Amino acid sequence: MRKADIVGTIAEKTGIPKVDILVALETFFKEVKNSLEEGEPVYVRGFGSFILKKRAAKIGRNIKKNVAVEIPEHFIPAFKPAKEFIQAVKDSKHELVAHEDGELVEND
Repeated sequence: MRKADIVGTIAEKTGIPKVDILVALETFFKEVKNSLEEGEPVYVRGFGSFILKKRAAKIGRNIKKNVAVEIPEHFIPAFKPAKEFIQAVKDSKHELVAHEDGELVEND
């Protein structure tokens, strides 16, 4: 499902114009990004949390030049689903199979 599909579904269910839903959705995404940039997690009860995960410093390798490169400690954004979210997915009746690119897709 793409963003356009989500906007269309919400518009259909609520009767709100698509352009208003798109603005609200974009604003939500922007606020999540801004909060994470400031180091503050975003909690959405019943859905999940947008958090920062710390990656330790490590030594990487530039294979073209065959040199070791130090990768400093850094943070990456992550999503941790709520227990209700996890249980709903576990209880779903869809059969998923791995696609050749590693993505899970619904079995037809």
